[in-house]
This record gives sequence, structure tokens and C-alpha cells, in this order.
Amino acid sequence: MADVLETLKRRGFLQQMTDEASLSEILASGPTTFYVGFDATAPSLHAGSLVPIMAMAHLQRAGHRPIALLGTGTTLIGDPSGKTESRPLLSREEIARNKEGIRANLENFLALDGEKGLLLENGTWLEPLKYLDFLREIGRHFSVNRMLAAETYKIRLETGLSFLEFNYQVLQAYDFLVLYRDYGCRIQAGGDDQWGNMVAGTDLIRRVMGPGAKAEAMTFPLLTTASGAKMGKTEKGAVWLSAERFSPYDYYQFWINADDRDVRRFLLLFTFLPEEEVEALAALQGAEIRKAKETLAFEATRLLHGDEEAQKAREASRALFGGAGDASRAPTCILSPGEADQEMDLPALFVRAGLCKSRSEARRLILQGGAYLDGERVKDLEKKVDLSRLDPEKGILLRAGKKKYCRVIRAPE
Repeated sequence: MADVLETLKRRGFLQQMTDEASLSEILASGPTTFYVGFDATAPSLHAGSLVPIMAMAHLQRAGHRPIALLGTGTTLIGDPSGKTESRPLLSREEIARNKEGIRANLENFLALDGEKGLLLENGTWLEPLKYLDFLREIGRHFSVNRMLAAETYKIRLETGLSFLEFNYQVLQAYDFLVLYRDYGCRIQAGGDDQWGNMVAGTDLIRRVMGPGAKAEAMTFPLLTTASGAKMGKTEKGAVWLSAERFSPYDYYQFWINADDRDVRRFLLLFTFLPEEEVEALAALQGAEIRKAKETLAFEATRLLHGDEEAQKAREASRALFGGAGDASRAPTCILSPGEADQEMDLPALFVRAGLCKSRSEARRLILQGGAYLDGERVKDLEKKVDLSRLDPEKGILLRAGKKKYCRVIRAPE
């Protein structure tokens, strides 16, 4: 079996490991079950979750079995890791809706068919727990002094840590124990902010199952871009993995607009291209770096949204930014017959197309020379567009700044 741990290391996935030699031995011994947890705090994961997801996919491709653990139980508590204040508590109904979106995200990258990979929910074993029994059987293995020494809790003690959140580490550790005992799971992986919780899990397994129990943990880096921005964040907000919340075209644009300094790292992390191909693309200089960015954008979009959507996004991008390709695949705003039978002033049209959040933002854009109508800059705040004359297929093309486009068309009669 290929040394997938070395592959992960070379491609930049690994941050910390409990015992590298032991991890390597476990993975080299044959197909191994491992898990990564995802709390159901939103109806979609975002691009910041891609590092653990891609690492899971590498491990599965190497013959190992992933467990994607949906935190339907732990989400009821709220993870304090990396937060300066408590998360809003979600209802069971909200969590149930969120888990379906996360399931769809994960299934784009992983085979979770019950054999090659599993999709489980920790609410299955956490919700039926009897509190006193749990404290006697599990809680007694945890040292409060050791827990308070964890970076997550040390930071939160300054701003306030609820007793509810204080239980999170115990529950996550118990998850690993259940998965080890019932599913033969020997490795937990996740973001580096989970290090303290993961070490607590390996320790709990040894205390409950005996010192000979082999359970290890590894973490992945929490990425920032070369400019210092948090990975998966844009001026629009989070880069969601759900097409309903962040379109395939916008997803493609997120990657193609990557900083030149990030291209090699992103190709290694967010595509399955062979390393030698990545190095060849990363070596491109000057204007040719656009080819590397286009490859990154296409491969990343293809993995999440499929070949067809990736091709559509590439065609639209080439049409809008390079003068080639099919502009009809650009983001589109469809006006109802009632809207399309009237005039609309330019600020209102930019808001209706989703290129500006408000009329005041649209007015600033126009005054600053960043508003374009069919390729022509427009500075007239009073300009009105006669929508009744729209070509039903071509429509009009709006542009805000250098990179935000929207095609406005009439709905078919």
C-alpha cells in the first residue's frame, strides 16, 4: 500500500501528529478506518473545510475507510475552539436541515456507501446517554487542570467559558472511543484547532481500552492566503460548497483569482494533479501564470460541481475576461415580464442584478467609474435603461469593477 502519509506530508496537509511512527505503521498495515468530524452549524460547508475533505479523499484513494462524522449531538453543545464567544445554540430542527446539506457536500468528494466509507451521526450515541452513568464511566478519566491548560479553554477563560462548552472536549473524546470500539477506527483527523480535543480522545481510548490500544491523531493546518485572509473568505463572505449558496461560476472565480503566491500550494492541496504536473504549472511566470490559475479553478470546480458545471464556468470566464468562450454561461439575472416592461435607473438595476447590496453602494460604484453597461463605462447616476427593448437571449451585460459580471435577460413569455 502506497505511503499515503508521505503523500499528505509532501502536499502540505500535515500540521501535528501524536506519533508519526505509529501512524505510519497503522496506515502501512492495511486498510484502516479513520474519521473526521463536521458539526452541523450551517446548511453547507465552506472552502475552509476543503483541507480535511481532500485529505480524507487521498486516504480513501489509498484504500483506507473514512468515517465522516456529522456532529448532530455535539452541535447541540457548541465547539468553543477558535471562538472568542459562545456559538448561538441551534435547535434540533435546524441541525437536521443542516446535516442534509453537509451530507451532499461530502458526497461530492467521498464514497460514503456504507462499505468504502461511512456517514455517521454522533447524536446516535450521545443523546441517549444517562448523565450520572456517563460522569462515572467517562468523566472520571478527565483532569480539569489538564483541560484548562488546553489553548482553546485558556483563551476562552479570558472572555467567558460556559459549563456547556466545557463539556465539548469530553464528548469529542467519547466519539473517538465509540468509533474505536464499535467501528475499528484507529485514527482521528481534523483542523489544528482541534488538537487538544483529539489528544484527549487518544488518551481516553488508552485509559478505557488499556495501554495496548493503538489510536492516533493528526491535524491539518488552518490556512490563510498569502495576503493574510482566512482561507475561503471573500468580500462576499464565505465560499460555500453548496451551489445554492455560492454558484459554480463564483466558485470558479474564487480559485482563478488566487494570489500568484498561493497557486502552487493550492494546486497541491485542492486538486489531485500529480505533483510533477503541479511543479510544472507552478514554474510558469508572468502572463503564463494564468494557465496555472485556470487549471486550479477548473480542477477545483470539477471536483465539487462536476465536469459540466466546470466547463460552463470556464467558458463564461474566458468570454468575460479573455474575449473567447460563451458569455451566455455568465451569472444571469432573469427579469419577470412585469419588471422587463419598464425603465429602471442604473443604481436599481445593479442592485436587482446582485452586483451591489444597496442603491447607495451602486451610486458610489457609478461615481467612481466602476459601472459598465455592455462594456461601456457609465457615470450618469440618472441614466435609465429601457428594459422593454432587451434582446430575450442576449440581454445586457453589467459589470461592477474588474471582476463582477451579470447578464440581465427577460423571462420567456
